[in-house]
Amino acid sequence: MIELQAPAPPGSAQPRDRRRDSDSDSGSGSGGGGGDDSGSSLRLPVRQGTGRFLVLAGVFVCAACGLVYELELVALAAYLMGDSVTQASVVLSVMVFAMGIGSLAAKRLRRHAAAAFGAIEAALALVGGCSAMALYAVFAWTGDWGGPWAYGPPVLLVVFSLAVGLLIGAEVPLLMELIQRIRRQDAGGAVADLFAADYVGALVGGLAFPFLLLPFLGQLTGTLITGAVNTVVGGALVLGLFRQDLTRRARRLLIVANLCVLTVLASATVLVDDFERAARHAMYGSDVRVALRTDVQEVVLTGDRDARSLGLFLDGRLRVSSRDELRYHEALVHPAMTGPHERVLVLGGGDGLAAREVLRHPGVRRVDVVELDAGVVRLARHDPALSALNGHALDDPRVRVTTEDAFDWLRGAPPAAYDVVVSDLPHPEITASTKLYSQEFYGLNRSVLAPGGRLVVHAGQVTSRPETYWTVESTLRSAGFRTVPYGTGGRPAGLVTGPARTPADTTRALRDRGFILAARTDPELRLDPSGPRPRTLTDNSLAAGARAAERTRVPGLPPSTLIHPRYAR
Repeated sequence: MIELQAPAPPGSAQPRDRRRDSDSDSGSGSGGGGGDDSGSSLRLPVRQGTGRFLVLAGVFVCAACGLVYELELVALAAYLMGDSVTQASVVLSVMVFAMGIGSLAAKRLRRHAAAAFGAIEAALALVGGCSAMALYAVFAWTGDWGGPWAYGPPVLLVVFSLAVGLLIGAEVPLLMELIQRIRRQDAGGAVADLFAADYVGALVGGLAFPFLLLPFLGQLTGTLITGAVNTVVGGALVLGLFRQDLTRRARRLLIVANLCVLTVLASATVLVDDFERAARHAMYGSDVRVALRTDVQEVVLTGDRDARSLGLFLDGRLRVSSRDELRYHEALVHPAMTGPHERVLVLGGGDGLAAREVLRHPGVRRVDVVELDAGVVRLARHDPALSALNGHALDDPRVRVTTEDAFDWLRGAPPAAYDVVVSDLPHPEITASTKLYSQEFYGLNRSVLAPGGRLVVHAGQVTSRPETYWTVESTLRSAGFRTVPYGTGGRPAGLVTGPARTPADTTRALRDRGFILAARTDPELRLDPSGPRPRTLTDNSLAAGARAAERTRVPGLPPSTLIHPRYAR
């Protein structure tokens, strides 16, 4: 709650700060400001109008910085801990709650508004600017400790959300007090001016984060520089415009505090590359070979040196391990290739491994690969280890690669154009992927299948997450498919929602995979007798995988739709 001071009646004397009684005859027009400064209780170094403009400009910048801190926490939490809906809800709800508490707490600071605002901006710059690095560090170095340490990143996320929210909430009442000290006006007009600057600043910060800070500076550097801007603007506003409202001791303390914050942020910015490398080694091991940020996600390649296996991580989630990728991709592709297979569509699969298995079958004339991330495709083509693993499949003249969202691409695809559709997409419990496991998405798949065509779907873990797996099956049936569920067996493995915590996690991550073969009529789960002989798959193992999957069946699950997704944890 913001308590506003009522405007003085026309013609009456404006109230003054008690400390300024001795200056009552001079108003605030001295100090180089010039112009009519009647009605101000402060000595300003500039005109009243200029002073108000500078305060509103400071509000604009501080609001932009505050929203960057908020969005950075949401983005980093979703990357590190999975499910962006949950993480966004936690950050936003905790932060808004804390803003209310901070606004109430700031009522007690209004008598010392300038000093309090300067201290709050320094603290906000330090906490907000360092939040990304601290959260990343805790996740990287304690992620494999287990026990109570497993809750370290979520707890720290809540702590930072509370701290940033409290500090942002305290800004507005103090700024209202400062702007009223420059020139009294009606409460409604002051609130309108202040909130207009605040909301426009939030808009600029919200747009700058995804379009400028993330692509050009990255999460860590972008947040640190935002903190530095916050420090400079907050300190300059208080120490420049309101210096006469500060005691000598308060001025010295604010100068020292701001210099310390800038030193910390500048040092962290200089060291951020070394920090990222150390954190990446802590999460992925010491054999990180490629680490890059594409327009879509972070891509990390590990291993393939000194007899170590190749690992491909997308946004921290293990997508390919050369130790058992053959087992996964053979189970995904070969059962669907039994029958006509001249024209094949691969959704996802930018690593080229599913296309490699498709091309092993004689009679394949065309393979269309639809992959969202062009950076993954470039790696699959040009990285020596990954291109060798996929057999240079993406360079085969029969393969055509399109970099586009699979859902959008299917909406414009010709009907009945493919004999086989291979859905090699990320896990359905990842929020960004839920639309690719929806009834509407499978309806689009059905429309591009020729009569007698088959669709195979990677549907997640069978034994460790049966509800998710059988929701995919229920959704396929609701789109008009007949289905045969099957799995690869092996030990249970949970969803990898962040970087692999230990080498053991890396080896287990792809073990428990489930698939669903679907068609308009009852599909037959078997290998093509005229096709290539898989190295890890037989008709008997397929039948055993189907029986094992059936034992985990969860009946009565509703289908997932765009309006009502069912996969979020």
